[in-house]
Amino acid sequence: MKISLKITRKYTIYSAEKGIIGLFFRVKSQNSCIFAVAMFFMAKLIDIHTHHPTCEVISPTAIGIHPWDAASLEITEIESFVATADVVGEIGLDAACGVDSERQMAIFRKQLALAESLGKPVVLHCVRTFEQMMKVLAEYHLRAVIFHGFLGSPEQAKRAIERGYFLSFGERTFRSPKTIEALRQTPLDQLFIETDESLTPIVEIYERIAELRGISLDQLATATKANFERILG
Repeated sequence: MKISLKITRKYTIYSAEKGIIGLFFRVKSQNSCIFAVAMFFMAKLIDIHTHHPTCEVISPTAIGIHPWDAASLEITEIESFVATADVVGEIGLDAACGVDSERQMAIFRKQLALAESLGKPVVLHCVRTFEQMMKVLAEYHLRAVIFHGFLGSPEQAKRAIERGYFLSFGERTFRSPKTIEALRQTPLDQLFIETDESLTPIVEIYERIAELRGISLDQLATATKANFERILG
C-alpha cells in the first residue's frame, strides 16, 4: 500500500544557548491523520557581519574604520586594537557618501596594509566602487577577503570568486534578481551569510538562502561554519 504524505507546516527549533537544534514538521497523510516529525542537529549559525551581536550566533570580532568615518578618524586610533580582533572591518570605499574619495582611499590602503602585515581577513564595504576596489585589492596579499552585503551582478560575483574572495549575502539580497543569481552561482566554500543592520533572525535568512540554493539548512550551516574555521583557524 502506498501512503501519500504532505508537509503542512515546518518550524525551526531554536535554542538561545545552542542556536538551531532541529526542524519540526507537521505532516498530514492521505487519510487525514496528522502527526509530527522532528529532526535534530546541533549547530550555532555563523553571522559574518552584524550590528546586533548576540550569544545565539557566532560572529567574528572586528575593528576597522568605515569609509563613512574616514574623514574623522586616523589609522593610529585603531592600530593597537587590530591585533586582538578576528578581522579588519568593515573597511572599504563608498561612492555614495559625502567623504572625499581620496581620503577614503588613503585610509582603506592603510588598513589593507595593516591587515596584510597581521595576517587578518578583511570585511569590505563596497558601494559603487567594485572596479576600483578590485584593482586595489590585487596589490595586497590578504588572508581572506569578504565582500559583506554583496549586491553586485553575477559577472562581478564571478570575478571576485575567481580571485578566491568570499561573498556574504543578507536580507537585502532578496530584493535584487541579479544578486539572487549571484548568490546561486557562488560556491558554498566561498559563501557567508549575515544580518548586518537587519533585525530579522539569522535563521530566517539561512532558510531563505537554503531554499534558493536547493539545499538543506543543515548543509548551508555546515558550509558557512567550515568557511569561518578556514579563514580564522
